[in-house]
Amino acid sequence: MASSPLLHHPTHCFISSREGFRHGLSSPRPNCYWMRGSGNSIRPIKAAVEMPPYPLFEPTQVESDTPSHSEPADPDFYKIGYVRSVRAYGVEFKEGPDGYGVFASKDVEPLRRARMILEIPLELMLTISKKLPWMFFPDIVPVGHPIFDIINSTNPETDWDLRLACLLLLAFDQEDNFWQLYGDFLPSAEDCTSLLLATEEDLLELQDPKLASTMREQQRRSLEFWEKNWHSGVPLKIKRLACDPNRFIWAVSIAQSRCINMKMRMCALVQDANMLVPYADMLNHSFQPNCFFHWRFKDRMLEVMINAGKRIKKGEEMTVNYMSGQKNDMLMQRYGFSSPVNPWDVIQFSGNAQIHLDSFLSVFNISGLPEEYYHNSRLSKGDRFVDGAVLAAARTLPTWSDGDVPPIPSMERKSVKQLQEECQQMLLQFPTTSEQDQKILDSMTEERRTLETAIKFRLHRKLLIEKVIQALDIYQDRILF
Repeated sequence: MASSPLLHHPTHCFISSREGFRHGLSSPRPNCYWMRGSGNSIRPIKAAVEMPPYPLFEPTQVESDTPSHSEPADPDFYKIGYVRSVRAYGVEFKEGPDGYGVFASKDVEPLRRARMILEIPLELMLTISKKLPWMFFPDIVPVGHPIFDIINSTNPETDWDLRLACLLLLAFDQEDNFWQLYGDFLPSAEDCTSLLLATEEDLLELQDPKLASTMREQQRRSLEFWEKNWHSGVPLKIKRLACDPNRFIWAVSIAQSRCINMKMRMCALVQDANMLVPYADMLNHSFQPNCFFHWRFKDRMLEVMINAGKRIKKGEEMTVNYMSGQKNDMLMQRYGFSSPVNPWDVIQFSGNAQIHLDSFLSVFNISGLPEEYYHNSRLSKGDRFVDGAVLAAARTLPTWSDGDVPPIPSMERKSVKQLQEECQQMLLQFPTTSEQDQKILDSMTEERRTLETAIKFRLHRKLLIEKVIQALDIYQDRILF
């Protein structure tokens, strides 16, 4: 579930008739994982197509003089795309310590309609339909090639990742195929954050038995598929695609973490397809994305669009929303990353204590329906406490609401204390504290990326609980006294 042409360096650019464009590579995308059965199938990326009416929360401001550790992408990255009709406008790709990302190369003023920044032709993608009768495009499978039978033996809806992995490995093996060149810029097994590549030691560091068990099942699923189809009797043309299981599992992790799910229309044919889209797969995730994907059917192009009315500053990262409404454990399974400000994360409370919902929302100026909570920053200018974790608290804290009945201060104080005590008990159940986890991360040098990802996941879990405790303290101070 995981990883730039400047105007004065034209060799780094996808040349275009439009003004202002820069490019580079995307970050090693975190990776994803799945369970057996249609009920637990892994879903491809469904990027947000529109922004909420207000920002979910006010992001932390980054000082302009903060040194950047990102570097422009290799010029060859741009060349292999430009000669194959990839075009980009006003963006550049950069590589940093955590992989690649897409950044604005100039200021973008808000417009009434979405603005395109990337277009990628279908001929460069790897696509495969989700339902029978299944098909793929472009047709890179030679007639009679045994990889067709392997793909055909899978379930189009639940085994989409295995099918894409087979196509990806075949593309790497075909002479003069674009993916032979593009594969040099994909993250290696050592750079991937996908827990599909994690060792047993890494899974134990999650401090989450349920998630660790899920990942063991996903690893076993991929290994069994490889053993079934890459046995000693298979033809050489199949065997060389994935000589060992690690190669195949890596391909599955790339397919999971970079797959986009969209409806494609070609002439009269409309189909749901799982797609590996070069260059577009380099956009990183945000809970408040400024971009979305759009299929332009008349010339079979995927477009990356800036949301209408969005102001972009030079150097700002262009992002999409991988999975809206998902907890950190799902993001870890799919992409190999988590966030301490995930507004959809959940804490399971077992006690009977409840606080007054409307009072809690009013303290932090949270507006909207439960599924659409956002921080109305216009009512609390300068307040940087409210973030995605506070929105998660508003959703996950046990609350009560009885029309116009006001809360009783003494009862609210009692409930707040009980909820804080339960949060403290949750923290004590972890073998390490958040401070210890942070020290471990700070002291890590050349450790495995999967180990680092596992430690970050448990740290983010503890930071969320601690944030809830702080929010309850503020709730008491502002409402009750």
